[in-house]
Amino acid sequence: MEFRSHIRQRRDPGLPIVLALALFMQLGFRLLANDDQLVYSEKLNNGWANWGYNATLIFNNAAPVHTGSNSISATLPAYSRIWFVHDPMDVSRYTNFTFWVNGGASGGQQLQVAASTNGSDGTWVNIGPLPANTWAPISVSLVSLGVAGSTNLNHLWINNWSGTAQPVFYVDDVALTAQAPPATVQVGVNANQTVRTVDARLFSVNTAAWDGNLDSPDTINILTNMDNQALRWPGGSWGDGYHWTNEAWMDGATSARFWGSFTTNFIHVATNTRAQVYMIANYGSSTPAEAAFGVRMCNVTNHAGFKYWEIGNEVGGGWETDHNTNAPWQPHDPWTYAMRFKDYYTQMKAADPTIKIGAVADITEDGTANYTNHPVVNPRTLVTHNGWTPVMLHTMLTNGVIPDFLIEHKYAPSDGDTYNLLWTSTWASDAASLRQMLVDYLGSANTNVELDCTEHGAGGDRQPVSLVGGLFWADSIGQILQTEFNSRLWWDLRNGQNGLPDADNAYYGWRTGWFTNTVRLTNTLQFYSDGGIVTGPGTDVTNRYPTFYCGKLMKYFARGGDAVVTVTNDYQLLGTYAVRRTNGALTLLVVNKSSFASLNATITLAGYVPATNATIYAYGIPQDDAARTGNGSPDIAQTNAWIAGTYFSQTFPPYSATVLSLTPGAPAIRMAPGTPPPGQFVFQLQGLPGVPYLIQTATNLVSPNWNTLATNSSASGWFNVTNATLSGAQFYRAVWRP
Repeated sequence: MEFRSHIRQRRDPGLPIVLALALFMQLGFRLLANDDQLVYSEKLNNGWANWGYNATLIFNNAAPVHTGSNSISATLPAYSRIWFVHDPMDVSRYTNFTFWVNGGASGGQQLQVAASTNGSDGTWVNIGPLPANTWAPISVSLVSLGVAGSTNLNHLWINNWSGTAQPVFYVDDVALTAQAPPATVQVGVNANQTVRTVDARLFSVNTAAWDGNLDSPDTINILTNMDNQALRWPGGSWGDGYHWTNEAWMDGATSARFWGSFTTNFIHVATNTRAQVYMIANYGSSTPAEAAFGVRMCNVTNHAGFKYWEIGNEVGGGWETDHNTNAPWQPHDPWTYAMRFKDYYTQMKAADPTIKIGAVADITEDGTANYTNHPVVNPRTLVTHNGWTPVMLHTMLTNGVIPDFLIEHKYAPSDGDTYNLLWTSTWASDAASLRQMLVDYLGSANTNVELDCTEHGAGGDRQPVSLVGGLFWADSIGQILQTEFNSRLWWDLRNGQNGLPDADNAYYGWRTGWFTNTVRLTNTLQFYSDGGIVTGPGTDVTNRYPTFYCGKLMKYFARGGDAVVTVTNDYQLLGTYAVRRTNGALTLLVVNKSSFASLNATITLAGYVPATNATIYAYGIPQDDAARTGNGSPDIAQTNAWIAGTYFSQTFPPYSATVLSLTPGAPAIRMAPGTPPPGQFVFQLQGLPGVPYLIQTATNLVSPNWNTLATNSSASGWFNVTNATLSGAQFYRAVWRP
C-alpha cells in the first residue's frame, strides 16, 4: 500500500463546544436498528453505484423527501431505468427489495422492479400506479424477483420499459431487508479434528520508514502489549524507492531525515520485541547488489537474523516505482520480474544462505495481465494466459529459480460493514487459487513454496478506525487459520489520518476530527480514516483504534504452535473458530457480525471435557463507547463464566469479538479391574487427548510434597498406569499440567 498522507488534523481552539457537538450530530453517527443492507439513504450506500440508463437522476434532491434531507428525483423516458450496481454479493440472508416512492404532482407511473445475478436477469415485477404527492412503501420479495438465495446478486433495477415516458417521481430509503436472526445458533467444536498448526507470523503488523515515532518506548509497549509476532520494513510502495546505501532518501525529501526512521531504528524495535521480520528489497529502482548489501547490513553486520525478504512491493501495479525500461525489460512486467528475480535470489542467498526470498503474486490466473508478449499455456488445462502469476512462475521455472514463498496483498473492498465482515471468508479461495497455480506451473517443486500475506487491511470510508475494523481484524484471523497461509501482516502500525468530507452514512463509527477544507481553506469536522492501528505515539485511548484492541485480544485466542480444530455453525453473522493451545486449553473466538442483535449460541464440544470455570475476554460496543465518552474502560473486558460440561449456552452481544478460554476438566483415576500382578499397583487414568497430565504420589493426603512419577498425555479414553508397590501407605493423584 502507498502511504496516503501524514496527520493533518488540527482543532480550532476558538470553536465553541456546543457548535462542535452540533456538527457531530449533523455528521450522523449511526446507531443501527437492524442488519438491512442500505442501498440509498441520503446518498448511495455500502458500495452501491449508479449506472442509471437513459434516465435523468438527481441523487441529492431536496424535496420531497421521505426521511433525512435527500431523495432521488427520477425522470424516466421510454426504455430507461434507475440502475443500482454492486460487487457480486450473497443475498441469502435478505428477504425483500424495499424502497419508498412518491409519484410527484401527477402520480400514476407504471414501473417494473427487477434484479440480476452476474448478467442473468430474474423475474420482472410490476409496480404502480404510484400515488400523487404521497410517499408509499414498496416491498418486493427476492423470491418473486427470482434471486432469493443468490450468492452473486449485483444489479437492482427500477425500470420504465414501456414505450412511454413517465412523469418525474421520487425514490428514498432503498434497502435489502435482512432476515430476523435465529433464536439460537448451533455451534459444534470437534477438538479431536485438527485443521493445521498455527504459525506465529499470522499475528503481525507492518511498519514504515516515515514513522518518526517508530524507535520509541511507546512502540515497544504497543507491540509487546499485543504480543506482536512479526514486522515488515520499510513500508509498502516505499520499498521500491528505498535505498539502504542512502537512507536519507525518503519519498525524495531530504527533510524526511528529521521525521522518519532508519533501518537501524527498525532493527532495534524488531530485536527488542523478538519479532520475525519481512524486508522489502528494492526491485523498482535498485539492483541485486544493493539487496545483498541490505542482507549483509542486517544479518552479518548487525546480527539481526531477518529471515524473510520480498523482491519488490506490488510491482505489477502502475502506481509502483519501476525503472526497468531498457529493452528487453519492461516496467510492471512479470517476465522481466522473473528474469531479474534470479539475480536477486542468487546474490542475496550468497550474503546469507539461511534467508527465504519471496515473489509478488496475483491470486487469479489472468490478474495483472499488463502485457501479451510472453503468453504461457497451463499444462493442466491447456489454456493460454498472460496474467502475472502464470507468466512469472513459468519463467522462473525455466530460468532455474523457485521462490521460497508467494506474496499476496489483500484489502477489503469499500462495500459496507456487513459485506466486509463476511468477505473475510475469501481467504480460502485465495489460498486454493495460489496453490493450484503453483501446482500447475511448478509441478512437484510447488511443495517448497509457502503462501504469505504481507499486507492486509479493512475496507474504505471510516471502517479502518471503527469498531467494525477491529472485528474485521479478529474474524480475518479466524478465517485465515482455516487455510495454509503462514503470515498475515496488518497495514499498518502508524499511517496517518485522512478526513472524509463525504462519508457514507451507512457505516458504523464515530471518530471525527478537524481537517482543512482545501477548497474553502477552513477547518471542518469530518469523519476520518487511518490505516494505522494507532495514531501519534499511541499512548492513550484517544489514539488507539479498535484494531489495536482486537489485535491485542488475539493473544488470548491463539499463538504459534497451537492446533486449529474444526468448528461448525448455522448462521453467517456469527463467526466461530477454535484452537487447542499448547498448554492443553481450548479457546474459542466468536465474532458477532450483527450490528444490533445479541446472538444466543448453544455450543457442543466433542473430544474435550472442560473445567466448570471459563475465562472470557471481550471487546465490543461497550469498550468502543468508553473510548468515545470517557466513561468506563476502553480496554479488553475480562470476566468468568460457568461452563456446564460439553454442552452449554452463551450469549454474544452485537458487534463484539469474544474469546472463551476453557481449561481441561480434572483428570480422573480409578482402580484397574482384576487382580494386579504380585508387587505391582495398577490404576487407570482418564485424560483428554493431547493434554499432558502429571501422575504424582505422596505418603499421606495432607502432604505438601507430592512427587511426580510420570507425565502422560493420552491419545483418548482410559489407559493403565502400573507402579511397583512400596512399603507403607502410598497415595496417587493425577493433575493437569499447565
